[in-house]
Amino acid sequence: MNSKLLTIDDLADYLGIPKGTLYQWRTKGYGPQGRRVGKYVRYRPEDVDAWIEQQGVA
Repeated sequence: MNSKLLTIDDLADYLGIPKGTLYQWRTKGYGPQGRRVGKYVRYRPEDVDAWIEQQGVA
């Protein structure tokens, strides 16, 4: 358990996009894989990095 799970706010800040965009992506099945932890959605940093790599963004 080395890496902290990212909240939707953390991820929006990291990617530089609005939270609403992340919510839209999630409903469309796009974007980094989120995981439900109770009633919350959290993102593993390694999943986010892998998704970014797949997009070809440096």
